[in-house]
Amino acid sequence: METIRIRKVIADDIDTLQSIGRQTFSETFSAGNAEANMKEYLEESFSLERLIAELSNQNSEFYFAELNNNVIGYLKLNSGQAQTELKEHNALEIERIYVLNEFHGKNVGQLLFEKALQAARLISADYVWLGVWEKNVRAVSFYKKNGFIEFDKHIFKLGEDEQTDIMMKLPLQ
Repeated sequence: METIRIRKVIADDIDTLQSIGRQTFSETFSAGNAEANMKEYLEESFSLERLIAELSNQNSEFYFAELNNNVIGYLKLNSGQAQTELKEHNALEIERIYVLNEFHGKNVGQLLFEKALQAARLISADYVWLGVWEKNVRAVSFYKKNGFIEFDKHIFKLGEDEQTDIMMKLPLQ
């Protein structure tokens, strides 16, 4: 059996990052959202300009999950001021864990999650937090299985649609 490798994304990977980002987001959310809202979100959030800015932010890190040199998923982490909301120095945000549909249930998300925990320990974070769409039952279940607890909710805008994200945290003490 081939081994899934996790590696840090570098500037030369920008086109691959854009491609995997758009594909996994589409696979995950297209069925439950209007096409126009999806198109707007994908164009904004995965534009090369936006990804270059995120990749060059010293408080954000991206990692690819690879199988046979093919990217099958990715992770985005934020610390410090790069966090989308809390911005606490003792926290690490998992902004994105996405895996291609064909690799769901094959431990890829778990490997990316473990990479996030490793990164959190490296910066001595007290907790890891994230926001997850309340209708993404698979992801909510994954995070609960990994010890996350709900602590708040916030609004996530997908195009013109305001959606509710459940905010969850995992204490690391």
